[in-house]
This record gives sequence, structure tokens and C-alpha cells, in this order.
Amino acid sequence: MTVTVSGTESTESTESTQSAESDRVAGGAAEVLRPHAEHTFADELSALAAADDRPRPARWRLSPWAVATYLLGGTLPDGTVITPKYVGPRRIVEVAVTTLATDRALLLLGVPGTAKTWVSEHLAAAVSGDSTLLVQGTAGTPEEAIRYGWNYAQLLAHGPSRDALVPSPVMRAMADGMTARVEELTRIPADVQDTLITVLSEKTLPVPELGEEVQAVRGFNLIATANDRDRGVNELSSALRRRFNTVVLPLPATPEDEVDIVARRVAQIGRSLDLPEVPEGIDEIRRVVTVFRELRQGVTADGRTKVKPPSGTLSTAEAISVVTNGLALAAHFGDGVLRAGDVAAGILGAVVRDPAADRVIWQEYLEAVVRERDGWKDFYRACREVSA
Repeated sequence: MTVTVSGTESTESTESTQSAESDRVAGGAAEVLRPHAEHTFADELSALAAADDRPRPARWRLSPWAVATYLLGGTLPDGTVITPKYVGPRRIVEVAVTTLATDRALLLLGVPGTAKTWVSEHLAAAVSGDSTLLVQGTAGTPEEAIRYGWNYAQLLAHGPSRDALVPSPVMRAMADGMTARVEELTRIPADVQDTLITVLSEKTLPVPELGEEVQAVRGFNLIATANDRDRGVNELSSALRRRFNTVVLPLPATPEDEVDIVARRVAQIGRSLDLPEVPEGIDEIRRVVTVFRELRQGVTADGRTKVKPPSGTLSTAEAISVVTNGLALAAHFGDGVLRAGDVAAGILGAVVRDPAADRVIWQEYLEAVVRERDGWKDFYRACREVSA
């Protein structure tokens, strides 16, 4: 016997609900701090859907080609420009999209700051039109977050029943043929992780209390993200890892790519916060990226000087945070132009995670590299001032 999750009896009712939700969010977009991808880029998704004449897998909003174009950017025949959401090797995106078109789940693996969550959200938005079927992994994530829970008032009053069942995002995605997301899979305890094995291998979720099950319908798949650098990582069992097709997202290959990524993301965040335009501070963005890359790689850009890497990851995501905070300082306490003094404190906070060891590494880098670099005197003075 198969459970029908409340609200998923028909594709038509699901689509009308999603449409109503989209209209509601769009109407209040000015009040939303961070709209979901499917709302922020609704015009691009609509333009792609209209121009997309290629075969689409069951319940996909776009064809695999259109999903890849949405992530990588391009220009449609009618002149509509699709902005890139991911800057990196095209083949990585193509493999990820192709995986979702099969019955294999997708695991996006990489060090912190390689845009795993960002890619996951946009893939779900393009494939299913809904990126909100999300399980956020933490050390305290319970099994119910992946399987299902219970409305305890209903459970105590009437015992186990369909009305008392509270479906998880994964269960809802299975019933609706949509894409579920599990963020930070390796942060979830190992016994809870393995709850996914039956879902991914048998495409079913048993509900033994009711003697029933939820079977996944065509279109269902799952995207998980994970990294093995952070503390508190729980290794995936070999049984679970075999159920995923793993795609490793690399760090940006070149400084230009990383500057472009940081500038794009800061511009998007800045618009929602009414911060100054990024082009006014592109030189400082380039400096932040240069510092992070050199400390991360342990050598200066010209390859002449070795430096000691600090304990932190110094990811692209942290560079975005440093620049965004610097823009806020420039807007509220400066002249609106991003300058060295606006990013210096943020860089110090990102680099010096271990006050004893990292502070020494940072001081050595300032004196041996930054001090001697042409055109960086203002940056050196600003960093020295906050580091004193």
C-alpha cells in the first residue's frame, strides 16, 4: 500500500500552489532579504522555458541543456541574456545535470567556499522550479528531518494516521517527483545519514507505523553537498557513498575567475542591502582575492616567495563576506567608495582564526610581501593599523 502525502494528489494542484506561492513572494519581493533562486531569476527561467524545445525528463521544468545554460549563462535567440550563476568548468555542470536526469543522486563535494550550496539551489530551481525542499545538516539533525515526523496532538488523540503524519522535504519530493536538497551531509550523524540508503536505492520510504510506504514518482532526485575540511565531519559510509554520483567542485582556477565570482555575488547582495556599486571597489576586491589566494596556496602570485598558510580555509565565500562588510563600512561610515581601510579588519578576522599561530603568519606576510608590493602602501598601512 502506498501513502499519498497530503497536498500531492495531483500535479495540477501542486503547480497551482507553486504558482500562487510565486505570486505571493513576487508581490513582496522588496521586503524579502534573500529571495529564493526561482524568484530572483524568474524572468530568466521563464525565457529559457519559452525558448527550450529540447526533450525534458519527466516533471522537469527545463531540458538538461536549458538547465546547464541557466547555470553557466548565455544569450537566447530572442536576445535574452542569461547571467552565469556558476563560474567554472562547463563539463562539471553538464555531469551534474546529467546525473539528475538519471536515477542516481548527486553529491557536490568540495572545500568550503566552492559554491556547493549555490549550485545546489540553482539546480533545484531550474529542474523543479522549487529550491525549498531542503534539509539543513547539522550535528543535531534528527532522523525525522529526512524521513517524517508526527503531529503529536493528532497522534495522541487518534493514534498513527495519515493526518498525523508530517512529511519531511525528502518525502514531499518523492511524492511530487521533485528535487530534494540535503546541505552539509557530512555534518549529520552517521546513523541519520544512512536513513537515505533505502530512499536512494529502493526509491521508497517505509512508514511501518501505518504498514505503508511512500514510493518516489518519476522526476524525484536528491542533491547533497558535503566537505571534508570542517571540524565535526562524519564520514559517509561506503554503502551510502555508492548511491551518489560525486562531482567535485574546484576552487576558482584563476585570480580573474575568483574576482569575477566575488564581484558578482557582492553586487547581488549589495543590491538587496542598498550598498554602493561594486565597480567602484574592484581594485580592493582584486587585493582581497590576491591575499586569500596567496595565503591559501602558500606562495605569492609570481611564485618567488613562499608564505605560511594560516589555519583557516580562506575560501571564496569568505572573500565575499569580507568585501560585503567593507562595502557596508564604506556606505555608512565612509564616502561610499570601497577602500583599503574598509576591508582590512575583515581580512584580519578571516586570516587570524588561531590568535597565537595565525597572527604571526599574518604579520610575516604583511612585512615580507605586502610591504614590498608596488601600489599597496595604503593597504599595508590599513592592515598594520588594525593588526596593532
